[in-house]
Amino acid sequence: MFIDFKVDGKTVVAIGGGLEGYRKIQNFMDSTAEITVFSSEFSGGIKTIAEQGKILLKQTQIVDVKKFIDQLNPRPDILLAVTDNSELNSQLVKAAKDAGCIVYCVTDPSLSDFIFPAVARVGDVRIAVSTGGKSPAMARELRQRIEEFVTLEDLLGIELQAYLRELLKSSISDQRLRSRFLNEILNNVDIKQALREGNICVAKELALKFVQNKEVK
Repeated sequence: MFIDFKVDGKTVVAIGGGLEGYRKIQNFMDSTAEITVFSSEFSGGIKTIAEQGKILLKQTQIVDVKKFIDQLNPRPDILLAVTDNSELNSQLVKAAKDAGCIVYCVTDPSLSDFIFPAVARVGDVRIAVSTGGKSPAMARELRQRIEEFVTLEDLLGIELQAYLRELLKSSISDQRLRSRFLNEILNNVDIKQALREGNICVAKELALKFVQNKEVK
């Protein structure tokens, strides 16, 4: 079961400044989560993100795991154990769970509260792909295929529907009627042609005329 967490404003802590840490915090870059990375060393990619002001780096060597978790302030909502030390990751996850955090363990997914699926990102479209951990390589391959499959027409269709939803809310109180209009607009031949040609302005004009004609009737 996939769940899209709303992490805006949440506190995320990643322990591990290497490639895996870099990959995993990429999943939070579109949010306003407060992200802190703890490590004795940091990869070039992580340093670049920090220089952009998107994350905070704290150089540290963890000796006492429980003490480290207890001293985190504020207490993180999500903790990522992404070091290359499996024993350390396991200890971090256990202590973080005891502290009430949602956790992810890169070296032992069975200890994690969630997984990171491969996510296809095209415009505002997000499609998650998972093989249940059986083949991350195939998950990436399928993600790439999906990204190639989503067209400009699809993205403009999303923009048009978002525009019309807000417009119709102020003029049509019946939610079922609004949904019917939106579905009919989505399948209108002329509007689809305008979107296919990349002309969102024409598509909006045609959609407005469509709605006005329906309202008159």
